[in-house]
This record gives sequence, C-alpha cells and structure tokens, in this order.
Amino acid sequence: MAERKAARTKPPRMYQVVMLNDDFTPMEFVVMVLQEYFRLDLDAATQIMLKIHHDGRGVCGVFTKDVAATKVELVLAAARRSGHPLQCIMEAA
Repeated sequence: MAERKAARTKPPRMYQVVMLNDDFTPMEFVVMVLQEYFRLDLDAATQIMLKIHHDGRGVCGVFTKDVAATKVELVLAAARRSGHPLQCIMEAA
C-alpha cells in the first residue's frame, strides 16, 4: 500500500506596492490615491504620503502578485488621467 503525503502548498509570494516621489504630483493627489485604491484612512494615507515625500519612496501595501500588479496599473492610470507623473512600482516583499 502506497503511503500518501499530505500536499503542502506554500503561501503565495507577496509583493509590496511602492510609490516614488516626484516634484510635480500634488500631495493631495497622492493622499487621494492612497485612500481610493488602498482603502487607507486620511491619517494613514497622509503618513505614507509624507514618507514618500521625505524618503523618496513609500510602501502602500503588500499583496499577492496579481493584486499588486492591478493596484500599480490603477495608480498609474489615475495619475495619467490627472496629468501627473506619479510613479508606482511593485517589488518582492
């Protein structure tokens, strides 16, 4: 009789969505994007915006690969629609 091993699945690899600072995108727009696409309250969105402003980059959240890629695209599309050069990338967490 063959012994069966319990199939173990590894948790999915996680990716962080990172916004990069620029000298043109208004801080209010960044806060609005963080609230709209990352479901952050005003205080959390403001803290991340300030981190982006002071450190040049800030992590908006950590997600599975597909969710992170979708959020990056949503942010970039919103920035383009509004005429802002805001950049957003994803990195392995």
